[in-house]
Amino acid sequence: MDQKTYDIGMKMRRKVAGDEYVDKAMANLDDFNRDFQRIVTQYCWGEAWGDDTLPPRERSILNLGMIACLGRMEEFQTHVRGALNNGMTPNEIRAVLIQIAVYCGIPAGVDCFRHAKPVIEAYQKSKK
Repeated sequence: MDQKTYDIGMKMRRKVAGDEYVDKAMANLDDFNRDFQRIVTQYCWGEAWGDDTLPPRERSILNLGMIACLGRMEEFQTHVRGALNNGMTPNEIRAVLIQIAVYCGIPAGVDCFRHAKPVIEAYQKSKK
């Protein structure tokens, strides 16, 4: 394991996904998923998200489109939260979701709006 890349990944993972999400994932570590969580942190968050060529906001836009296209709605909600944490406004997310609906199909758009709305509402309540 590359500890430096892992540490960068953990910092970025916490910044984007939030401490509560990361703490829950790490609290569930066991012999079955330990290596997977290390790979997610080191490679996904350390190598990809840790590369400062693209800012986190732009990475969030990319992830929303890709994850929506894959139909992974639980993960999509995580990245809606991340997009908000990365400075995207609900209106900007709405515009991204409309573009997703145009390019991925209306059913994908329906799912995206259905899953994004409660995340955005909870985020807005937490900021009041």
